[in-house]
Amino acid sequence: MSNTALITGASSGIGAEFARYHAQKGGDMVVVARRQEPLEALKLELEAAHNVKVTVIAQDVGTPDQAKALHQKLKDAGIEIDILINNAGFGGQGAFLDRVLTKDQEMIDLNISALVTLSHLIGNDMRTRGGGKMLQVSSTASFQPGPYQATYFATKAFVTSFSQAIDQEMRKDGITSTALCPGVVSTEFIETANLEGTGLSKQKAATPASVAKCGYDAMMKGELIAINESALSFVLNWLVPLMPRRRVLKMVESVQVK
Repeated sequence: MSNTALITGASSGIGAEFARYHAQKGGDMVVVARRQEPLEALKLELEAAHNVKVTVIAQDVGTPDQAKALHQKLKDAGIEIDILINNAGFGGQGAFLDRVLTKDQEMIDLNISALVTLSHLIGNDMRTRGGGKMLQVSSTASFQPGPYQATYFATKAFVTSFSQAIDQEMRKDGITSTALCPGVVSTEFIETANLEGTGLSKQKAATPASVAKCGYDAMMKGELIAINESALSFVLNWLVPLMPRRRVLKMVESVQVK
């Protein structure tokens, strides 16, 4: 039985750990990211350790057109995807009016538009074949607005909502979609999002491997949402919704500002 995964943003962090965990399960995969060297190193590591096939595609998937190009490459290579892991994404600290607008537009393109495009194209392939699984990497940021990361929090709110809705629609076709919503993770995210020196950067971070396992296992069970820490899950699901909105905004702001 085929068990091929497509993993975007696979060159480091959670994406690379998804690849390692899937390889431990005996699955083949296509790993995608802009940087070719770490992808090739990951391919050598996993093929040697687990006797799986790893296909490397060094490509940006930051726009819908690039996502379509990736899908066409898979078609041309005759690769059928059974598991889609939409992991690529980025954030960016700063007051919205002070940020470069094009950076936030690029964030929307990658975090939302490319994710929707891949989900649609590969989802239709899955439906034709009778089933499949999707994992949409979101964030605990999706549960409340985020002053000083306004666009990032909003993109992740979209991802969590979108993932649940399409899961409900696609279950009759044998396809599930799971939203993985981790808290702070020890990856390049803090640095690339310019969050050094914030309260968020000082919080205890989960390991990429533990987050990847949490999301992957939840996906295989067909769960709607996976939060990697039970305490976080309780706060987000039971406390935050009951708090005054202005207090939530100030609380989030306090860990985002420098």
